[in-house]
Amino acid sequence: MADLLEFFYARTEQMVEKLGRLVLFESPSHSKEHVDKLAEYVEWVCKSLDAEIEVYPFERAGDVRLAKWNADAPGKPIMLLTHLDTVWPVGTLEQMPLREEGDLLYGPGALDMKAGVVVALEAIRGLRDRGELPHRPIWLFLSTDEEIGSPNTRDLIREKAAQAGLVLVLEPAAEGEALKVWRKGIARYVVRTVGRAAHSGNAPEAGINAVIEAAHQALVMHGLNDLRNGTSVSVTVIKGGIATNVIPPEAELEVDVRFLTAAEARRVDDAIQHLTPVLPGADVIVEGGIDRGPMEFNEQMVRATRHAQAIAATLGLELREDGSGGASDGNFTAAMGIPTLDGLGAGGVGMHAVHEQVAIRTLPRRAALVAKLLCDWDMDAV
Repeated sequence: MADLLEFFYARTEQMVEKLGRLVLFESPSHSKEHVDKLAEYVEWVCKSLDAEIEVYPFERAGDVRLAKWNADAPGKPIMLLTHLDTVWPVGTLEQMPLREEGDLLYGPGALDMKAGVVVALEAIRGLRDRGELPHRPIWLFLSTDEEIGSPNTRDLIREKAAQAGLVLVLEPAAEGEALKVWRKGIARYVVRTVGRAAHSGNAPEAGINAVIEAAHQALVMHGLNDLRNGTSVSVTVIKGGIATNVIPPEAELEVDVRFLTAAEARRVDDAIQHLTPVLPGADVIVEGGIDRGPMEFNEQMVRATRHAQAIAATLGLELREDGSGGASDGNFTAAMGIPTLDGLGAGGVGMHAVHEQVAIRTLPRRAALVAKLLCDWDMDAV
């Protein structure tokens, strides 16, 4: 397999063409119709590569496809985890047309993460065409609502990942084509404070000011920050009051929490769930909780990263380490204790921005890396 990298370099034009096709399928998360059209097309591509397809229908999201190769081979599967949905509404192509300029390909969803889907498909295609597809189970999971937090598909992701020995997440690479070896977990809360209305001029003493109670609670939560160790507790939205001359009977805080470790998630969650009123007679109601755990840079992640770096070195590639304050579906699998490598997609910049772009030169390198991981990964090494 010494010429694997050269093989994929020679397929760069075909990879760009395939990526362009995927970008032209607009697929916003909330439009089941459009995501399903793209999923049907990718299913056809997978079938042309001799995959077995399982379809999982969803009422409020696009139908998930799980493509399988060597389904009856021994050992645990390697699961390639991708998503087909984007943040961009239908019609975005009119303002952000698909275009190629030098080494860059622009278009909505090109980087996040249709390029990752292409990398996965091309890695499998290349090994198949070369007669080198390893005799081990390989799964390609095509999710459909990652950009809105995977509310519909997360349980299915966990169910399938529980059977896998390795999960390769095709989210965009970090700067310098680095792996994302850590990701922060997320918790979200709505904290409601309840007081008592009264006329602010005639009888302010008869009221209980829910806005003041909310302010106290905001300061308590702000005190939970530990930014040095990666924990942020941010009160991001505040609502309250009904009129200028009325003591506000209700207020509401929206809170975003990020953390690097499960221990920090538990610490902050316990504190927020047990908030107590400061003003006599007020009430505090907490809704929400931990949305997804962190991808921790723990001992298992260190072993997986070192093993991946050794495999990459056989291709002459240096695999750097980085992380992200945002989450991916890889958070679910890593939190389950399954070896997970994230950021294996293409390099580029502008995720969720009008200048979203893929660095074309990274496509063959990532396809070669994923192909090599599929062939050489040792389940006993991690």
